[in-house]
Amino acid sequence: MRAVSLGIAFALVSGTAMAQQNSDVVAGREYPIAVETVARPVTEAVRTTGAIRIDGKLDDPAWQGAHEITGFIQSIPDEGYPATEPTVVRILYDDRKLYISAVCYDSEPDKLVVTTLEYGLKPSTHDMDVFAITLDTFLDRQNAFIWLVNPRGAYREGQVFNDSRNADYAWRGIVEIKTEVHDSGWSVEMGIPWTTLRFDPTREEQQWGMQLMRRVRRKSEDSYWAPVDRRDLVHRMSRAGTLTRLQDISPGRNLKVKPFVFGTGLSGTLHPAEASDDEGFDAGVDVKYGLTSGLTLDLTYNTDFSQAEVDQQRVNLTRFPLFFPEQREFFVENSGSFVLGDVSERNYRMGSSLRDFTLFHSRRIGLSGGLPIPVLGGGRLTGRAGDFELGVLNIQTESVEPASPTDPRSPGPAENFSVVRVRRSMGFSDVGAMFLNRQATGSLADGEYNRSYGFDANLHLLGHMIVNSYLVGSDEPESAVGSQLAGRLSVAWRDRLWDVSGSVKQVGDAFNPGLGFVRRSGIRHGYATFGAHPRPRIPLVQEINPYGEINYITDLDSELQTREATVGLGVVFLAGSSINLQYNNLFERLDLPFRVDRDSLVVFPADDYSFQEASLSFSSSAAKAFNFSANVTGGGFYSGSRISLGTSAQWRPSYRLAFNVSASHDDVSGEGGSFTAYVLRSRIQFAASTTLFGSANVQYNNQTEELVTNLRVNLIYAPLSDVFLVFTERRNLDLDAVVERQVTVKVTKMFAF
Repeated sequence: MRAVSLGIAFALVSGTAMAQQNSDVVAGREYPIAVETVARPVTEAVRTTGAIRIDGKLDDPAWQGAHEITGFIQSIPDEGYPATEPTVVRILYDDRKLYISAVCYDSEPDKLVVTTLEYGLKPSTHDMDVFAITLDTFLDRQNAFIWLVNPRGAYREGQVFNDSRNADYAWRGIVEIKTEVHDSGWSVEMGIPWTTLRFDPTREEQQWGMQLMRRVRRKSEDSYWAPVDRRDLVHRMSRAGTLTRLQDISPGRNLKVKPFVFGTGLSGTLHPAEASDDEGFDAGVDVKYGLTSGLTLDLTYNTDFSQAEVDQQRVNLTRFPLFFPEQREFFVENSGSFVLGDVSERNYRMGSSLRDFTLFHSRRIGLSGGLPIPVLGGGRLTGRAGDFELGVLNIQTESVEPASPTDPRSPGPAENFSVVRVRRSMGFSDVGAMFLNRQATGSLADGEYNRSYGFDANLHLLGHMIVNSYLVGSDEPESAVGSQLAGRLSVAWRDRLWDVSGSVKQVGDAFNPGLGFVRRSGIRHGYATFGAHPRPRIPLVQEINPYGEINYITDLDSELQTREATVGLGVVFLAGSSINLQYNNLFERLDLPFRVDRDSLVVFPADDYSFQEASLSFSSSAAKAFNFSANVTGGGFYSGSRISLGTSAQWRPSYRLAFNVSASHDDVSGEGGSFTAYVLRSRIQFAASTTLFGSANVQYNNQTEELVTNLRVNLIYAPLSDVFLVFTERRNLDLDAVVERQVTVKVTKMFAF
């Protein structure tokens, strides 16, 4: 099968090379243009004294004095060709704000794709028509602010770092955005206060990196002001254009104070009446202050995370822990400033990710057994000082006293958590260091601590090659015998056609970062992959990706523990759907018996196992009102067998309402019997407007016999000011008992100075 996949790859590569010889002439210019070598565009902002009313109509006379920005070039589906639907952008400014307008002409405005009115454009901006702008306010070609807007005025905002490597969509800024749909398409009008942005006010004239993007979803078309190839997105700032002539502007003090009050009601077996100290009303405050043009200080007191969504229920069929992503807004915001670990790059197949190892995983703070530990407060300093990117975090939590015999939280003292991250930029490369300390504090402290540290280097070479490396270690008073170090070196190449990468990693058997996540320790891990991404002239097909990869994992004595050889074929269609076929040949060594589930009879004894499996997955275009995905994996599982099925379907009768159901089902058989696990999920998203929306989630896991319900309503009644109403219930169906029920009302109010 490997030979077949490679044969397909070379045949398609030849076809692609022939196809690329064809060209067209449009308006006297030859297309496609070479997007990687074409000059980056430059435009000027125009100062205005006229009043601008942000309403999406673009009828204020001031707009007539702005320069027109046109000539967008496709990245997909026809890279290097003019956009099929014109876009005209204008940029003005005055002493208070930067103003952006865009007319997104569309020959079929009745076919605009809008999937939601919810702030944040969840679940994905790829499923709808959008206009996007990124602003690199320090012109470092690495970091930027980003806004993406759909035709009905819903938007997502955030910050991007390290030339598209990391993104922070928890960041919120004060901005005014309005849109209007009309017979010629749709238009967007934006007003961004200077206090929302960070830039160097000492410069006589500001020059910023800027990228503009238009997505026409029904055509699967993305087009850009500064042309990029199909691998890149709007936040690849090294490929952006430049905005000039911004003069006599100031970011101001940039002080924001957000007090909040919240009330909580608790019940269930985890919260007996005699231990309900967490009930009632309370208050806290968050403060954000721009210390310098590049550094921002965040302070929080009596921090509350009650509005965070619940984790998705999952089934673990491996011997190693699962990684759960951070959901709490305070920790998600600026999380890109604290990354060191198995970093991955978009468009590169790297073999591992931060889900395998990260030196800092914020879920280690304020959570125990999946339940919250009260956070007294803390601070965070993030930003840039010259060529250095800084991240400093300090958080103090209270001691833990389980509320009932069924409370999964372990008793323990109050703790202080400190993180310091420094990164030095060198063009499109960087080197950095990190130090973390977890220290027991208070009257129950007994001198316990856990410290970890690390150094990393991330190099971008020759335009297509990246080299990532790190060396990290940990330390604690009573460390286990063995190595407390870990390190990795990876090299990857990705051009328009080929992707090749390899890595070596070693994790010591006593390596234990108390603020991080390590999926597997005591190993040496080798990885290699080879693939191609041709775009043959096949009807309806956008890209074909044949690939092969191998993982080879030994213990620290070089004894083989895991081997996984994979060949696969992926196809992406122009309409947005995709299909992937994969075959795996596996070897696993068990040094100890492996019980698949603590309550099951399926136990695999210590031994060596060789087995194979195959998988097939399909996803339809999420831009359709009804869309679905399905996957099936079947084959051997140690000395037994496994069949895993997964499916999800979404029906979106309008952009105000969406229904989603999903299910996963695993059947495992072995010498001791069989084991069946499944998870059922349903989700309803609703939006009355761009400022009032909510969701209802229900999950059932047959392994825990728990039914988890989460209802959430969010009203944005003023910029960065919210009302949240949240209901969460965990019910054990086997015992017919409510494990936990929580009702929370939270009100926040932003004051900007």
